[in-house]
Amino acid sequence: MLLRGPISTPPPSLRIRSTLNPQNAAAQPSQASFPAAKQSYSITDEDLQSKGFLLRRTPEGLNLDHLNSVFVAVGFPRRDTAKIEVALRHTDAMLWVENEKTRRPVAFARATGDGVFNAIIWDVVVDPTFQSLGLGKAVMERLIEDLRRKGICNIALYSEPRVLGFYRPLGFVSDPDGIRGMVFVRKQRNKK
Repeated sequence: MLLRGPISTPPPSLRIRSTLNPQNAAAQPSQASFPAAKQSYSITDEDLQSKGFLLRRTPEGLNLDHLNSVFVAVGFPRRDTAKIEVALRHTDAMLWVENEKTRRPVAFARATGDGVFNAIIWDVVVDPTFQSLGLGKAVMERLIEDLRRKGICNIALYSEPRVLGFYRPLGFVSDPDGIRGMVFVRKQRNKK
């Protein structure tokens, strides 16, 4: 799915420095700034905090075993935490919600990309115990805003068919203008 909206091309001289990937930061000397439109969220940061939820934008304090438990609870396969750590180092933007009482993650999403034109959103999850509270929408609204503030004009994500309806009100569309995504699938060799 792609985020629907005008696609613009930032000037060729534009360089965005990632806040999470230090290797990218060294290679990109200046941070571009884009005027941020006043964002109206479905649930404010203050409302989230009053309900015992804290928004986080860095992996600091994120317990990867607890995050893995959320992945498993929503049907993702259990992942090697060392590989999750590597994935987070290569993540350009992320947002997660921490339950203030338990200090555990209850919602999470991250994005990777080239830092200028394109980003893909990955691993959007909300602990089933905390679903229907607006946490998934809160995470996505803020992650999209963070990417757009950096000048990212093409935002895509992968989604299971059963949750496409969650993403459409956020501006995502399937196959915009006939564009189709493709993925590489390694063919299984026949064993004889």
